Amino acid sequence: MYYSKIKETAEWLRSRMPATPTTAIVLGTGLGRLAEEISITTAFDYKDIPNFPVSTVEGHSGKLLFGKLGGKDILAMQGRFHFYEGYSMKEVTFPVRVMYELGIKTLFVSNAAGGTNPAFKIGDLMVLTDHINYFPEHPLHGKNVPTGPRFPDMHEAYDRKLIALADAIAAERGIKLQHGVYIGTQGPTFETPAEYRMFRIFGADAVGMSTVPEVIVARHCGIRVFGVSIITDLGGFDNPVEVSHEEVQIAANEAQPIMTELMREMIARSE
Repeated sequence: MYYSKIKETAEWLRSRMPATPTTAIVLGTGLGRLAEEISITTAFDYKDIPNFPVSTVEGHSGKLLFGKLGGKDILAMQGRFHFYEGYSMKEVTFPVRVMYELGIKTLFVSNAAGGTNPAFKIGDLMVLTDHINYFPEHPLHGKNVPTGPRFPDMHEAYDRKLIALADAIAAERGIKLQHGVYIGTQGPTFETPAEYRMFRIFGADAVGMSTVPEVIVARHCGIRVFGVSIITDLGGFDNPVEVSHEEVQIAANEAQPIMTELMREMIARSE
């Protein structure tokens, strides 16, 4: 039933798509404005797409966009779905399954994250080199969907060639990039100082409430992935600072120009 719904949704979109992109972007908290850089040809509200969940979080507008960025046809999710909203992992990752059916080969994911690395500053961009799955439900739990193996390998969750491309572009443009491990948690509470310190001991450089499930499913489908976090707050250090969703959005929005430049150039130059 689940896989048939994926195929039903993909068929509905395929009959209405203006092009056949092979690149997709997931625009996270505070990053929806990157859509302003996309020359949009067609947009669908999530509520109008068969079987699609509907985003309920402020800063996630809930549209599936088709257009051009960096001179290439792309598909973009303006707003994502979160486990903390009450969705199952199958619902959270449903759009990624649909992307695979539509022929997507490369997925760019972005998010806002709290920094656990004391070398980070608010507004830094962190390229994801790996992740830790700290969600209570695994996105591949249950019957295996026939887009990949039962036990998929995750030694290269984030594509090394795309990371090298990001570094090259950053060097050219004078963009400062951090690198690190992202840990995905259930939310919706922000972390306590003790939790920040624990995640740092685990080996995480940043923590957030998304991305990991989508990446796992993308890799299960054989889609290569590039991920980047905007560091919007810091925790677990000597002077804990209170954080709010509004402050996270503000910090993410301030990093918009750099994020936009990096994403546009990466898409233009990626294969």
